[in-house]
Amino acid sequence: MKKPVIGMQLYTLRNICTNASNLDRTLARLRKIGYTAIQISGLPSTITPKEIVKASENNGMIIASTHMSWDRFMEDLDAVIEEHKLYRCKHPAIGGLFDEVYRGIAGIGYFLEELAPVAERLRKEGMDFSYHNHSHEFVRYEGKPWLEHLYEKASPDDLKAEIDTYWVQAGGASPLKWVKKMAGRMPILHIKEMRVDSQRNFYFDWIGNGNLDWPEILQAATEGGVEYAMYEQDDCYSDNPLELAEKTYRYLSTLGYK
Repeated sequence: MKKPVIGMQLYTLRNICTNASNLDRTLARLRKIGYTAIQISGLPSTITPKEIVKASENNGMIIASTHMSWDRFMEDLDAVIEEHKLYRCKHPAIGGLFDEVYRGIAGIGYFLEELAPVAERLRKEGMDFSYHNHSHEFVRYEGKPWLEHLYEKASPDDLKAEIDTYWVQAGGASPLKWVKKMAGRMPILHIKEMRVDSQRNFYFDWIGNGNLDWPEILQAATEGGVEYAMYEQDDCYSDNPLELAEKTYRYLSTLGYK
């Protein structure tokens, strides 16, 4: 079985990728650490898609996935498709749905109605579409979490999963079980660490410095056909995010993932 490639979600580095020059320097540092894949998210609109491609090509990086707003898919799909062609990227995604209209069972139906023509267009272009969860998708309706209803109702051809391990745990569910549940349906996995302190506070952290069971999670990801495991840390607090990226990569390398 082919192991997922370890990648970097650029949202983690959003505070240092403030312009095209900084992006290029940041990708050079990531490549030196060992990363070969990135996910585009959180970059300022002043960095153009062409500049993103130039920086990635300069540093031997694959643009494996993206995060864009759902509004862009609905209102500007032609441009979204052209951007992904430019990126040579076949795994677009959204970072979640936060509008109240999508809550509850009825909200799922509303979203899937909107999704159908978008997913069809993307398929024709050789692309799929993934949904990235937070914790609010684990609110229960009719005895099951919203997220479970979503994947039961949506065709796997229309909707892939991008499970975020931290937010699954924060929602009271098991990251390992959800990675197994989405086997064969998840091209991108968000590997995000959760650490707890003596006062029972929860924090984001670099992979391997917290409480999640990474050997088991990554083994399940491998068995489930995950292509890329993207390291993301929503808040690096006062730490240098590139140093955390290096610690993460070094830890994962000890487990045999690169």
